[in-house]
Amino acid sequence: MSFSLFDITVLSIQSIPMSVKASTHRFDPEVQKALSHLSKLLKQPKNRLINEAVKLYVQQRSQEVEKQLETTLKALRSYRQKDPDFENAIGSFVKAEARLGSSDPVEGKRMTGDGSIRAEIQHLLHA
Repeated sequence: MSFSLFDITVLSIQSIPMSVKASTHRFDPEVQKALSHLSKLLKQPKNRLINEAVKLYVQQRSQEVEKQLETTLKALRSYRQKDPDFENAIGSFVKAEARLGSSDPVEGKRMTGDGSIRAEIQHLLHA
């Protein structure tokens, strides 16, 4: 897939740009062609169309992300209210430790030998 290079200037959110920053972005050739066509039809510079589109996209995505974060925060607060001192979580952990005992599949194992990790890896690779 080939891309066209297109320089755009990102304007500030205000209608009168206080500062501008030049940026280079890659657009699919189909997007580049459609943008050129739209620019001619609307008699507006590509730069203005791109800034308008990006501004709308950022506003929309920001609102979506904000809603997702609010939902996550609400769920965390609800969980914290149900078990504010983590007593249930700690109790569940203690019960699991007691139930599994020495056969806990994620319990670490003490290694013996000279302590060389390289030697242990070699041993495991050739086992």
